Amino acid sequence: MRKVSLNPTADQTFEIVGEGPYDFESLLARSRRMERTGDVEGACNERFRAVQRLEELLGEDEEVQLEWSHRNTRAALETLHASAVDHFLIDDFELSAALLELLLDLDPEDHLEGSVLLAFDYVALDEQEAFDEVVNDISDKYASRELLLLWSSFRRDGRLPEGELQRFRTRFAPYYAEFVAADHPADDAYLRDIESARPTEAAQARELWLRTENLWRLWPEFVAALRG
Repeated sequence: MRKVSLNPTADQTFEIVGEGPYDFESLLARSRRMERTGDVEGACNERFRAVQRLEELLGEDEEVQLEWSHRNTRAALETLHASAVDHFLIDDFELSAALLELLLDLDPEDHLEGSVLLAFDYVALDEQEAFDEVVNDISDKYASRELLLLWSSFRRDGRLPEGELQRFRTRFAPYYAEFVAADHPADDAYLRDIESARPTEAAQARELWLRTENLWRLWPEFVAALRG
């Protein structure tokens, strides 16, 4: 007998109330501890098994929206997002995209901003129509949106649109500087900065590079074009 239930709320969402393998809050915390102690593969496997259980629980018969304010339910959404990141980092863009599409179905308000990573997945997969739809959900205040527009255009046409490039250079100058730099060390100075209460734009730019570095190993010509 499964020790789990999907409980409806007055807001037409559902809460996941569960124990053991459905205690997503404990499971996510355990996977994070495994990461910190160096068992990255084990942590990724733990999260993906949890995602599989979540999919089995939800089924395919009806649309379900999950309740963000409920701790265990929020942890389930966070686990789903984390597994999408795991698959992105091993270049499994197709599965990463599928997990993020599920995340957005379950959490249409996109509390975890999964649409940003989904847009990177779509460009990597050369699914430009899907990219065009999801990029509109990303605020133009984000440097990642400008970077995505540049990369998408480069993948389509083999060149960078001058207007977008100029905007990236000026409005998001620390990000442009990071992406054309020769080195991107995750050194102590960076870690102190990014983990502080108010990280600098330079640190946030390096974080974006490090989170997407696998893309630029696969498509180095894009970074070369940015450098001119």
